[in-house]
Amino acid sequence: MNLNLAFDLALFLSTFGLIFLAELPDKTAIAIVILASRNHPWAVFWGVATAFLIQSAIAVLFGGLFSLLPAHIIHMTSGILFLVFAGMMWFKREEKKAELKNKPRSFAQMIWTSFTVIFIAEWGDLTQLASATLVAKTHLALTIFMASTLALWSTTAIAILIGHHAKKMIHPQLLQKIAAVAFAIVGILLLTGFWD
Repeated sequence: MNLNLAFDLALFLSTFGLIFLAELPDKTAIAIVILASRNHPWAVFWGVATAFLIQSAIAVLFGGLFSLLPAHIIHMTSGILFLVFAGMMWFKREEKKAELKNKPRSFAQMIWTSFTVIFIAEWGDLTQLASATLVAKTHLALTIFMASTLALWSTTAIAILIGHHAKKMIHPQLLQKIAAVAFAIVGILLLTGFWD
């Protein structure tokens, strides 16, 4: 594939707007809010930003090839994973404060968790497919990569702010149950095809 590394400002702005608006109501934005409500905001940002960076690079490198993958398999896998995450959150016992002091999660563990959740959830996502399609159509890989990555990072920052402030206002056990229900709803929507 011949990828053009030229920069087009108009294409950058339109791609940024498209990806930003598409990602705001997306399942990954919900996942980021939940992650930020339970983890250090900078750990979540670095994990999610890295996942989005890699996913944007993959979309650019493979151009339109992602549109050839069977969408129903990607949605089924993502849906099942979200239901598993929901179950894990719902049934997780709240640890005692003393135990938390003895075994805190490391910053690196929080980054890895955030990276893994978003990297898996973003496979075959609308924004990834849109980026791949735009590269296939325009051949302006650098412009699409920069616009889509910055748009995804912008929505990440907004979702982290919401999640970080939510944990200050809502009791942790209630927040855990809300997160479990939200993940279950996303999982069901993915499995039934309603998220499309």
